[in-house]
Amino acid sequence: MTTDDVFAVSASDLLRWSETLSGIARTGLGFTKSLYEKERFEEVLKVAADMRAAALEEAESDALFEEWLSTVGEGVAGYVTPKVAVAAVVSNDAGELLLTQRADSGWWLYPVGWADVGYSPSEIAIKEVFEETGIECEVVSLIAVLDGLRLGFARLPMYSLVFYCRMIGGELRPHPLETSAVGFFARDSLPQPLAGAHRWLDLAFRAIGGEAFPTWYDPPRTPPWRSPADAGDSG
Repeated sequence: MTTDDVFAVSASDLLRWSETLSGIARTGLGFTKSLYEKERFEEVLKVAADMRAAALEEAESDALFEEWLSTVGEGVAGYVTPKVAVAAVVSNDAGELLLTQRADSGWWLYPVGWADVGYSPSEIAIKEVFEETGIECEVVSLIAVLDGLRLGFARLPMYSLVFYCRMIGGELRPHPLETSAVGFFARDSLPQPLAGAHRWLDLAFRAIGGEAFPTWYDPPRTPPWRSPADAGDSG
């Protein structure tokens, strides 16, 4: 490893490290009773805010520090964990894929939304599909568990659970606020721009084609807290 390699830190690395430090610091603040430890954890939280500001090229980190500090709970409520999103790859009888065009960005993607309290993940998948598209579906299998921060499609710690589902009824009806268009598409006629297709498109059509395969997930690093770039070279 050269000196240049040591200092070649990407914005995505800074973002991931800052969120990791932020989670450790806020969790520590939620559990510790020691004033000394609280001061140290607050210092770590400030460093994490500075790192995130640098990663996103933002000049102000104090507001983020105060926002993070305001979210600190006590005990178990203060244990910081990733948010959870639930997504659905839905097919119809023609073997086509259900996609929505996001109203905010114009990108096309499968139906996806944050996990709501009081529902199981599979129930959320069914609910999100109906709310965003008007399509009723049944869950067939869990095909992927994705780490959004690690894979670069989220700026906050987030896990996305992707289910494969089959249409059983309903009519195409875009959500008036979240989607500008919805539709079923064959693989050779997919709309553009299509978000993150390199991560999930092959899995989606393998499932639609009836192939059974293990749930895909991000393979762990060795050791897990090191990036792929430095895991294989100790110096």
